[in-house]
Amino acid sequence: MADSSSAKTLLITGVSSGFGRALAEQALKEGHRVVGTLRNAQDTQAFEQLKPGSAFGYVLDVTHNELIPATIADIEAEVGSIDVLVNNAGYGYEGVVEEASLDAVRQQFEVNVFGAVAMIQGVLPYMRKRRAGHILNITSMGGIITLPGLGIYHGSKFALEGISESLAKEVKGLGIHVTAVEPGGFRTDWAGRSMTRGERSISDYDDVFEPLRQRRQEYSGKQLGDPVKAAQVMLKLIATQNPPMHLLLGSDAIKLVGEKLAFLQQEFSEWEAVSRSTDFQ
Repeated sequence: MADSSSAKTLLITGVSSGFGRALAEQALKEGHRVVGTLRNAQDTQAFEQLKPGSAFGYVLDVTHNELIPATIADIEAEVGSIDVLVNNAGYGYEGVVEEASLDAVRQQFEVNVFGAVAMIQGVLPYMRKRRAGHILNITSMGGIITLPGLGIYHGSKFALEGISESLAKEVKGLGIHVTAVEPGGFRTDWAGRSMTRGERSISDYDDVFEPLRQRRQEYSGKQLGDPVKAAQVMLKLIATQNPPMHLLLGSDAIKLVGEKLAFLQQEFSEWEAVSRSTDFQ
């Protein structure tokens, strides 16, 4: 339980389910105040009933970028200083790159990337003024590793990873921390009702794609990761003096990211002479 001096105000996007909901509930249990964004007024009222006076619901779609500055200004004035921004709102798009419509690609980036950047730009003026704050961007191990059939999703998470890391270097001297939180497989709705699945049309991809789609659907709800434990870790993260720039969550994330790093090192080494050959002599 956080005492009054260590209690923080968290702004979490997308608190209706998944990591956002788990983190909000755990933060409220530990004595923090939570501002959560939701999609409609009925959901905001239900959210505020979790802990009246400590849970505050705001109707906000992060793709409506023009509404974000005024919403954050209202939170700062009515609720109080935002200590932590958690960019959690997002979803997965499953589909082969060649088959994906550009509208689907744009929507994936609108939510997972542009919405997160708009939220960051909204809170930073206040955090800079106070010389304090912490931004958690919920990316994914899929912001480091890749699988066939998730290229558009991976692209959005790779983008958020790069933005997070660069931002961390930009604001480090201003008393603001940035952490990319990279979960593996957790028992959320990510691979279930929350996932958008593109239409299939090219049979050439069936052998590489269909087994992975089937496995993903069968594995949904059976993942190793516990969202409540992830929430507890994130609360420890915002309490530490020197938080990491990256944090993997889950043993599967450790394994798969480790394999990716080893692969990169091997490939770079094998082609090092070619890479060096492009320098001026």
